[in-house]
Amino acid sequence: MKTRIILSGLFALGISLSAKSQSTTSGQPTAQVQPAGWSLKDCINYGLKNYGTVRVAQYQTQIADQQAREAIAGYLPQVNASGNVTDNIKLQTTVLPAGIFGPEPTRVAFGQKYQTTASASVDQVIYDKSLLVGIKAAKPNTEKAQLNARQTQEDVVYAIASNYYQVFVVQQQIALLKDNLKRTEQVLNILKLQRDNGVIQPVDYTRTEVTYNSTKSQLTLAESNLKLALNRLKFQMGMSQQQDLTLSDSTLTTKMPVVENTGFDARNLTNFRILEANLALQNLDRERIKAGYLPKLSANAQYGTLALGNKYWESVQKFSGFGSIGLRVSIPLFDGFRRDAQIKQSTLNINILQEQQRLNVASYELQFNNAQTQLQRAQISLQNDERNIRLAQEVYEVTTLQYRQGTKPLTDLVNAETSYRQAQSDYINSLLNYNQARLDLEQSQGSLLSFYNQL
Repeated sequence: MKTRIILSGLFALGISLSAKSQSTTSGQPTAQVQPAGWSLKDCINYGLKNYGTVRVAQYQTQIADQQAREAIAGYLPQVNASGNVTDNIKLQTTVLPAGIFGPEPTRVAFGQKYQTTASASVDQVIYDKSLLVGIKAAKPNTEKAQLNARQTQEDVVYAIASNYYQVFVVQQQIALLKDNLKRTEQVLNILKLQRDNGVIQPVDYTRTEVTYNSTKSQLTLAESNLKLALNRLKFQMGMSQQQDLTLSDSTLTTKMPVVENTGFDARNLTNFRILEANLALQNLDRERIKAGYLPKLSANAQYGTLALGNKYWESVQKFSGFGSIGLRVSIPLFDGFRRDAQIKQSTLNINILQEQQRLNVASYELQFNNAQTQLQRAQISLQNDERNIRLAQEVYEVTTLQYRQGTKPLTDLVNAETSYRQAQSDYINSLLNYNQARLDLEQSQGSLLSFYNQL
């Protein structure tokens, strides 16, 4: 409510000029303007759909889903079929000992010139602990991908909101500078008449003219900064740099959000949960390696058909079938301590992740406490600057009236105007600092998506 009171006086002149500056900054009217402009939520909505990292995170989530299917596939039947046609250009021969077909050793060729074979096989894992552990890892792997996608969304929300605040504040600076420029120009016109009539010294006019030129330079710089800030915002949104973007949300200046102190809980942070998922996956990886010491059991079956002939057509007509079924047991006996080394490496990696998590929790809590302190300090500064700008405006208006009545010297008017400008600048900076501090607090307590949903 205080902000509404302040801005009713501060921006009564500046807002209309700011709206006009949107179309005149480049010297030409804007080609395409959104009828209602872009609110902060509009910008975030656009960024969540178009920024590249969001799409990458979506692809990574889909990859995790396919990895889960791949893990389950290891325990499903593996069916294969094959076919083969062979032309034995020269049959291999062997020697039969003497006494079988005669007194001398006999050289005999087995087989026929053409051979056609077709077969199918089925393999089914009955027990393999490492495959079972892989299936268990599918769930935390998918959860990790979803958490990474959530973290990406939070990063996009933070980046867009931060850049949006900067753009909006620069727009208000431009509005104030135009208002100051207009008022200084009015004073200059009065001083010019007084100088020409010999009422004041030329140096008094020159001093105010310097202020006027300085304000024009500040306005040019602010308009340039606005273009840069808009370009950064477009980039964070995934928007083309050639597309027009006009902001219309007045949330920063007319609504003071109330931030609830919910306390610190590291489990609310996406980064904390991602590392927890990494720990779960690392534990499962160690379990998978240990499972390599256990026997593996699988079943297999095969059936096929075979045809032989000295002529090709005989080898594709007279088929005879064959088939088999069996069980296969694989028992690891000694691997040169390879698995033992892998298990110890995995254990050390788990210890590293646990230490990192403890350090991260302490860092997260520090960020949360600092964000609270920054927000409290920014809120106090904003409240002080609200009072200062109201007082400075009152002083300036009274001094202007007294100067025109001839009861106050020009020095007092210049000092009052300088104080008013400084109060305006301090207020805008405090406004940006407050909203940025609020954004940092939302980030430190893991509530950026809630902040976005409540816009």
